[in-house]
Amino acid sequence: MIAIVSHDAGGAEILSSWLLRNSEPYCLVLEGPARGIFERKLGRIQTVPLANGIRKCDWVLCGTSWQSDLECRAIKSGRINGKRVVAFLDHWVNFRERFRLAGAIDFPDEIWVGDCEAERIAKNDCVGVPVILKENPYFEDLKNALATANIPRKEPSHLTALYVCEPIREHALRAFGNERHWGYTEEDALLYFLKHINIIGDQITNIIIRPHPSEPSYKYDWAQAVGGLNVRIGGDRTLFEETMSSDVVAGCESMAMVVGLLAGKRVISCIPPGGKQCSLPHTEIEHLQKLMRR
Repeated sequence: MIAIVSHDAGGAEILSSWLLRNSEPYCLVLEGPARGIFERKLGRIQTVPLANGIRKCDWVLCGTSWQSDLECRAIKSGRINGKRVVAFLDHWVNFRERFRLAGAIDFPDEIWVGDCEAERIAKNDCVGVPVILKENPYFEDLKNALATANIPRKEPSHLTALYVCEPIREHALRAFGNERHWGYTEEDALLYFLKHINIIGDQITNIIIRPHPSEPSYKYDWAQAVGGLNVRIGGDRTLFEETMSSDVVAGCESMAMVVGLLAGKRVISCIPPGGKQCSLPHTEIEHLQKLMRR
């Protein structure tokens, strides 16, 4: 019996895709955006409280979260109760901080990663913990969907940009006690993108702003009044669907941008001047600050 523990969207996408490929009995400990993602892929689900899941299981497979300490509590409880605990990382940044609970780092017994770059980073940041390279089941699902997708033809003079948001202020405040720890907020980055959309391309006539799954849908309504642009708030369709309907994917350093790369889209990081460098290791990603200097 596996206890699957997940809160944030990135980890939930990977764990739910992993679960579809495995037949071992499981119980689900889900909170936040993870619940909707598992329901979308698995249909009707039943969840149990963390304590029940730890008690029932033989081992634990969890994601990692910025929005919650659920997975950190699962790691600690699992190890206290003598259960093997594995964490599947879904990103490429702040690996150590993902395992911090009440000021202390508490690693799982094993870390799984989905690509060689994440493996390199994890081995450097999480010394002493076995790091195992696994197929990323979520990306495999996306590749399979891309292979059969019916991509509509679009006029080159009427392109759509998808902007994928992240709750940067909340992450920084939770981890460091300062919402501007990284030198910018999500509002700063989005405004930087909107004000300089012409640098990316004059052909962009439509902009979709996709809030992060943990954010309220109204959070970026203010952006619809910026500069007379044709902006609408997205998130009513899946990330895959909104990515496929777009020509450009922009953001800061969201995993959704890597989904854009998999889909063959032009991808741009819009971290504004004064902000930290984009930590995504993918060289195909362009950077708005560099485009501004051309």
